[in-house]
This record gives sequence, C-alpha cells and structure tokens, in this order.
Amino acid sequence: MSRKDFIRRMRKSKLFIIGLAGILAIALLCFLSPLFAQFNPTKSELSNRLLEPEWFSKGLGGHVFGCDSMGRDVLTRLLIGGRTSLLIAFSVVIITTLIGLVIGLLAGYYGGVMDLMLMRVCDIMMALPTLLLAICVVAVMGASVTNLVVVLSITGWIMVARVVRSTVMTIRNSEYIKAAIVLGIPNYKIIFKEVLPNVVSPVIITATQAFGGMILTEASMSFLGLGVPAPAPSWGAMISDGREYIATAPWVVIVPGIALMLVVLAFNFLGDGLNDIMNPKNKD
Repeated sequence: MSRKDFIRRMRKSKLFIIGLAGILAIALLCFLSPLFAQFNPTKSELSNRLLEPEWFSKGLGGHVFGCDSMGRDVLTRLLIGGRTSLLIAFSVVIITTLIGLVIGLLAGYYGGVMDLMLMRVCDIMMALPTLLLAICVVAVMGASVTNLVVVLSITGWIMVARVVRSTVMTIRNSEYIKAAIVLGIPNYKIIFKEVLPNVVSPVIITATQAFGGMILTEASMSFLGLGVPAPAPSWGAMISDGREYIATAPWVVIVPGIALMLVVLAFNFLGDGLNDIMNPKNKD
C-alpha cells in the first residue's frame, strides 16, 4: 500500500480518527498534569473528606471532581493514575510484542518440531490464570509496578505469537521465499528481509488492540490490591476505595470508571480503525 493510499484511508476511517484523537487528548492531559495540577495526589486532607465536585466554578484551583474519602483531589489522582496506567500498558505491550514476534517467526518459518514445542508452550501459558499468577507473584515478591509488568508480560505475548505464526506459515509457501531458499540465502536474512516486513501490519493491529485490554487488566489487579501499591493513585484502586461510598459520594467511583471506559474504548476504536486501514481486502 502506498503512503498516499494509507493517508487517504486514515482520513476516511472515522473509528481511527475518533480513537486517535481520544488517546492523544487523554495522554496529553495525563502526562502534562504536573504543569497544571494544584494538589498533591497522595496528601490527605480530612477537612475535604468526600467534598462534592466544584466543577470549574473555581477554575483548576478548585476540586473539579471533588475529593475522596481521605480528602485527596480526585482529578489530580485521576490524571497521575492515568499516566501510570498508560506507562504500564505501553511497557507490557512492547515486551509482549517483541516476545510474541520472535516466537511466532521461529514457529511459523521453521515449523516441524520447533513449531510443535513453541505452540505447546503457548498452550501451557494460556492455561495459567493471569489473576492467580498475579496473586502468587505478589505473595512471593510483593506488590510493585515492576512485578505487575512482569505478570502481565508472562501471558500477554501469546496472541501476538499466534497471529505472527499464522501469517508466516502463509508467507513461507510463497514463490519468492522458495526462490530465496534455492539461491542459498541464509534463513536469518530471509526472515528479516522477506518475512518480517509482511507481518508488521498484523502485529501493529494486534498490539494496538492489546493496549485497551492491558489497561483494563491493570485496573482489575489494582482493584484487587495486586497492582500499583498505595498510596500511589491507580484507577482500579480508586474504584475499589470508593465503592463503599457509591451511594453517598458516587463521584469517587463514577469519575475513574468513566475515564477507564473512555481509554479502553479509544484504543479499541484505534485498533479497529487500523484493521480497516491495513486490510488489503479493503478496496475503499
């Protein structure tokens, strides 16, 4: 696909535009929050306990989304927690994509015994419940961001590996691959120069779609106390801490819940949009 066609499809895809705009807006707000955040996200002020949202009546100097049960500003914790979630998801997706790419390339290109062994490893990893694995890791190593990244990375590469393997197995039987083998070109050169460029599109689509799932999984683990350790803010922990006040102070749960929903939805839109754009069967 030419660059001109790619740009034309991007402009035409509403899902891609909505998803990209939403992600950029959320990322900018989260990462630029130290420039305009007025409150300490971990400092408790019991005089402001469960303070109702002041919206923008006092500008950014007020508690726009109110305060939680410890008197901490919800907006500040929301933005700092969002930054943490995005960084964790980005780290996990990069790690799992690289691992899945290597395993998928090896299994799909060489086939035979190597394919059988690597795919059985995939089956074993799929049988490991992520939450149960997280509990075991936290029990042994303690709750931390690093341990959370490790837990999510252990099982997150499987989908990428399967997608790459399926694509490579199709490419391996192509005439130009057979010709390269007959000419005596080393396998590593064939993999990197001929096979790898053809799997970039499905890998990008799979990785983009995995972002939303990783953020949701991180929030679920933080909700259970297995993620970002307190008092550092996390969307899952904010929802967990505020659930007992949902009847009297619903904003402490609704605000992080809506933020989580919007981020996951934006990444899903972006992934679906990229799928439409990079799909060779799409003639629009």
